[in-house]
Amino acid sequence: MGTVELLGTVDPAHPLVVVALEQEARHFVTDFPVLVTGVGKVRAAVAVAHALGGGIRPRELVNVGTAGGLHPGMQGVHEIATVFQHDFDNMALHAVTGRHDGPPLTLSAELAITPEPARALPSAPGGTDAPVLASGDRFVAGGPLRDHLAAIADLVDMEGYAVAAAGAMLGVPTRLVKYVSDPADESAGATWVQSVDACARVLAEWVGSRLE
Repeated sequence: MGTVELLGTVDPAHPLVVVALEQEARHFVTDFPVLVTGVGKVRAAVAVAHALGGGIRPRELVNVGTAGGLHPGMQGVHEIATVFQHDFDNMALHAVTGRHDGPPLTLSAELAITPEPARALPSAPGGTDAPVLASGDRFVAGGPLRDHLAAIADLVDMEGYAVAAAGAMLGVPTRLVKYVSDPADESAGATWVQSVDACARVLAEWVGSRLE
């Protein structure tokens, strides 16, 4: 599966910064520990569980990274209010099993809280005041999936839900902070490659100025 990279030591007095890729963290200048998970929900969840498996919990998990924007106004850095899995059919599985095993999670922008489960998918995007993030193991690059997600979300990524779910399971307050790297359209892959270094500089500035 690959190696999880934990830079530094998990400390109850400080946040654990979680990123998917080294490219997103290459400009960080911080004394806080940084966890590089790899791409996708499984990698992210396993990495967080592994990093915290010794029993020491950080003050909070702060997942920072890039995301695709689903609306013209979604540019720059956004702290997520709600996150859901766009490739997990929570309601259909609930109808069969009676359980909500992958519900949307509600966070709190600017305030780290333990994510709380919600019963149903968002009915509309939250906009810049309460951004909704859709996480899934597909790289969204236009097409019907993007059109569908744009009706109920503002941003799309591949790890945010997993980090928030791991935080909820472990009782660790969690924040998701995403910088829009591309418009999640047919040009998304090429745009991400071209912009990731600039995105990493913005994320490094956010970590350096906003985390204490």
